[in-house]
Amino acid sequence: METAKSFATQSKFLRSLVPFLFLLTILINGCQNDNITEPSYLSEDEYLRTTAINSAFSSDTDDDDNLFSNEVDDFDALGPITDNVSGFDTPIDSLIKWGRRVTGVNINSVITVSSDSMKTVEVTRTISGNFIVIGYIGGVLDSTSKPYVQEQKRIVIFKRVQRRPNPRFNWRVYQHSAVDGQTTSPQTGKSNIIMSKVEFYRNNQLVLTLNGPDFTTNLFTSRHFGGTRLIEVDRGDQIKTLVYLNSNQPDTDYVSYHWARNSFGFHREKFELISQTPGGNGFDRIYEKTYTIYSQHHGGIHNGFISANTHKSLYDNDPSLFSSTYMGLPYRVRH
Repeated sequence: METAKSFATQSKFLRSLVPFLFLLTILINGCQNDNITEPSYLSEDEYLRTTAINSAFSSDTDDDDNLFSNEVDDFDALGPITDNVSGFDTPIDSLIKWGRRVTGVNINSVITVSSDSMKTVEVTRTISGNFIVIGYIGGVLDSTSKPYVQEQKRIVIFKRVQRRPNPRFNWRVYQHSAVDGQTTSPQTGKSNIIMSKVEFYRNNQLVLTLNGPDFTTNLFTSRHFGGTRLIEVDRGDQIKTLVYLNSNQPDTDYVSYHWARNSFGFHREKFELISQTPGGNGFDRIYEKTYTIYSQHHGGIHNGFISANTHKSLYDNDPSLFSSTYMGLPYRVRH
């Protein structure tokens, strides 16, 4: 009797286990078929566009695809801020704060197929906003808001790594370019200032040269494929940057380095003019700035930007006078 009762108990247990094993089999098969991992319902091109514009393969802050969704925010000062400099001119006698405030972004992307295993996404962002300047005019505090439109481009190249139903596992970011940008309204940036080259020195050693005037020709290989050309720095490193440009403006241009949106208050560093010679349609100028990677800087990969604005963009309160040329580059702060 005990043997029969034990056998009946075991049979009942096995019968109760069958549904659980069946469900487990479905889940395992689902994982193998990539059907439960988002975005599994996107086509390959939809997935590539999504990654190149506003998402990432992983949450690892060192992965290169984390750059793209932060591209606009890293250059948006959220309005006027200080950069610890002042100037004296008319009609604005003393500059206090200035900055962009983004109000809208329109994104267009074009996919080019190089081969079965390589696709390129060119992402163009058209950004609208207000360029706000605060300063004293004749000793009276005043502010000027200049509506603007700017356009920036970045190229992202994807490489096939697998052939599975879910495109998320088939493609990884292979290379990405620097950002190339300019205002298109109220003035076209490159009609006044053209940046031809930017050099970066880490602790007095030249580590990177980026060539313009189209900075999207400068490509960086992602960490997944070896991570070449990208500047990697430690907190406390000194970075000297030289900007080579041609300007048709008789007044000195206003060149700045914009830190990635991060954990400290100073979002911007002003360059100093160190050389000027007649050339091109005006003047060939070289600007220089040395800054230190501060101790609270977040680790991971980030966007840094360099802008070159005409003098009148900041020192004239006419809303029709705003002209800016800029470029953006990725850099990695070691954890």
